[in-house]
Amino acid sequence: MEFLALLLISFFVFAIVHLLVSNLVFKTQKSSTKLPPGPKPLPIIGNILQLGTQPHQSLTKLSQTYGPIMTLKLGNITTIVISSPQLAKEVLHKNDLISTYRSVPDTLRALDHNIYSVGWMQPSNEWRILRKICATKVFSSQQLDSTQVLRQKKVREMIDFIKERSVKGEALDVGEIAFITVLNFVSNSIFSMDLGDYNSSKSQEWKKNFCCITEEAGKPNVVDFFPIFRMLDPQGARARMTKYFRELIDFFDGLIEERLKSRSPKMETNQACKDVLDSVLQVMLEENSQVSRLHVLHLFLVLLVAGVETTSITIEWAMAELLKSAKKLEKVRNELQHVLGKDEQLEEKHIPKLPFLKAVVKETFRLHPPAPFLVPHKSQEDVKLCGFNVPKNAQIWVNVWAMGRDSSIWRNPNEFMPERFLESEIDFQGHDFELIPFGAGKRMCPGLPMAYRGVHILLGSLLHCFDWKLANEEKEEDLDMSENFGITLRKAQSLQAIPIKLYK
Repeated sequence: MEFLALLLISFFVFAIVHLLVSNLVFKTQKSSTKLPPGPKPLPIIGNILQLGTQPHQSLTKLSQTYGPIMTLKLGNITTIVISSPQLAKEVLHKNDLISTYRSVPDTLRALDHNIYSVGWMQPSNEWRILRKICATKVFSSQQLDSTQVLRQKKVREMIDFIKERSVKGEALDVGEIAFITVLNFVSNSIFSMDLGDYNSSKSQEWKKNFCCITEEAGKPNVVDFFPIFRMLDPQGARARMTKYFRELIDFFDGLIEERLKSRSPKMETNQACKDVLDSVLQVMLEENSQVSRLHVLHLFLVLLVAGVETTSITIEWAMAELLKSAKKLEKVRNELQHVLGKDEQLEEKHIPKLPFLKAVVKETFRLHPPAPFLVPHKSQEDVKLCGFNVPKNAQIWVNVWAMGRDSSIWRNPNEFMPERFLESEIDFQGHDFELIPFGAGKRMCPGLPMAYRGVHILLGSLLHCFDWKLANEEKEEDLDMSENFGITLRKAQSLQAIPIKLYK
């Protein structure tokens, strides 16, 4: 106990000395450069306390005072917060010194994830190759078309499971059902196997692991504010993340080993590919390949965690908003019935014929972007932005949550109004900066094409085949819509609803 007290005292004394020096440097820097405006930082800790438990909301309120480009001092890290479409376009589309570089949370340095992961590594030849793999072998139209039958099969299995539960009148965790189905979408595309099971606790283990990863990545961490303490990992956050990553990496490594053993030695680089794993292994096994086994392992980690989390939480938010809005729910269902009739299963070819369903998805992305700050960027050099100086190594947060609730952009921004998109050309493909839940530019999320198909087909199927009522006789107006902040933005309280079969 005495040792722990001594360690803590030493830690804080060292911190104070270091940060007083850092503060002096920051003031000198501020006096010599025109930084964007922002709240006055406290000594040593800067503006950390102003983040609160819901930083996306806190920074939205601050931007209403200090403007769409704002400076925060978080410990000894200069942070620039962007809260307007015009400035987001400058950052993500026009400025290569910011748009392609990453600010990496310390937790995501676990197992060197920041070195091998396509999502977090800095621009390099390996990064470009991995992006190309995503574009051509994972998320290309040809690849997604070839796996469409698999997704249809997974949707039917989901519907059959829900039907069983509807007969019993049992409530379902909507987010968990969506998670398992999307997990099987992705795992079948990559590994030709189901990782999720509606009747097994194994799926809950997958979900718990993914949730822990996204929460640890988004939680305030003293090391991110004061990098000098990186070696100490005082909160144990990187150690926990290492454990979560290790479980997934070991699992993927086992799958790779099995597939390599099953490949014909004489046909290593030219045998037919049955899934993404085969395609990526072919690239890895090429002579002088710059893609290593570690790159492949961390690629699968990103594809599974990011792909499954963002899609499944979007479906849960959409269902929650519709269950609060009976008229809008009825409008979606009427559109589905008009296009499909009572018996036909929703397929991806039907999506263009469902404008109101598409509007519901856009409105959900506007109000509940899966990653409220996107993935943080970093200024590689001193750059000019909107007449202000952004210093080298400043981290850049793009607050898309704030942009989605900006009254100067959206009428009644806090209301769920899918109708606003029926007469608007705004889309979330990365060209309209009012709505960029997947980012934009060179670091835009490569998984958007699969997410687009997955969200529409799953949400539409849940609404076409079943009516839903809230569990425990909960009233629509009392439905808890609070958020659980992490690098992704999930519902704080899971959506519990009772399915009622619509058709025989």
